[in-house]
Amino acid sequence: MRTPEQWRELALEIGRDLGFDLVGVASAEPSARLAMFPDWVDAGMAGEMGYLARRSEDGHYVRERITAVWPWARSVLCAAVVYNAEAPRSTEFAASRERGWISRYAWGEDYHLTLRDKLEDWRQRLAAEAGEEQFHATVDTAPIVEREVAWRAGLGWQGKNTCLIHPKKGSYMFLGTLVTSIAMAAEEAPVPDRCGSCTRCLEACPTGALTAYKMDASRCLAYLNIELRGAIPEHFREPMGNNVLGCDICQDVCPWNRRAATTTAPEFQPRPGLVAPRLAELGAMSEEDYRERFRHSAVKRAKFAGLQRNIAVAMGNSGNPEFLLQLQSWEAGADAVLAEHARWALARIGEARIEAQTES
Repeated sequence: MRTPEQWRELALEIGRDLGFDLVGVASAEPSARLAMFPDWVDAGMAGEMGYLARRSEDGHYVRERITAVWPWARSVLCAAVVYNAEAPRSTEFAASRERGWISRYAWGEDYHLTLRDKLEDWRQRLAAEAGEEQFHATVDTAPIVEREVAWRAGLGWQGKNTCLIHPKKGSYMFLGTLVTSIAMAAEEAPVPDRCGSCTRCLEACPTGALTAYKMDASRCLAYLNIELRGAIPEHFREPMGNNVLGCDICQDVCPWNRRAATTTAPEFQPRPGLVAPRLAELGAMSEEDYRERFRHSAVKRAKFAGLQRNIAVAMGNSGNPEFLLQLQSWEAGADAVLAEHARWALARIGEARIEAQTES
């Protein structure tokens, strides 16, 4: 019979062998750091993401305690995989009048699929050694606050932008967890906070979604242009800039990402045309083109209608009259939400043209 320390060493050795960039172990016991979670949800900061407000039978939010979902859980194995490819940052294209921005994490294959396969291999190899012990692998789809667990497992610290940051890897990382009934020795010395007095991420956030170590998800561009269905509130449209899916700003300005690790893994290399894509090309896509182009891609999370809505906003923010015909076509279309966003974008381009004429 293995000791908790021996189980830890075996699990981490297997994880490294499978190619995870970082691995660690945390206890499945409730964490004092999650005491703020109910207040965060109750303050409306989860927006319309109702799954974050799911409660257990005793009335607590399920994300407060891992054992609320898996009563047998004793340990959580955490893994991180770097997805950062050698490519420009969003801040280099923020003023572009022709191009949009798709978040870095969505350039390659859908991380839910690639990371899930690795976690399943991890589970199988441990299960072969563990007899009747239980396991459950999760990738961003289960009621676990992954960044908090990963911090306790020693994979990095949670920065002021709320992302997990590793001093050598940076923050462009996917996280996955493997909950288990095996008692393993947990990390005893989490990585210390190294944000210091830096506030670049807080100052760069275009919607004011960030305060130090806390994000109001209802104001985050990644929520507004992916998770939110229907109309984007008007006061958030101009701050969206050219972001058509997600947002990388708070990571791109982080000093710890200046020399962030990059990956050569083929599944995370950018698909053709996804790094600062041309808005005209994106806008011309049919739904069939969309399905084919983004097969096995995280871009599909926004749905075709949502992506078109976002493209319309980006076109409006560009001030580029070359997009007028496309926007007029959408304005006259059957999709009421898209038509309203196209109408807003047309007005925005009109304002930009008037300003340009005045200045000249």
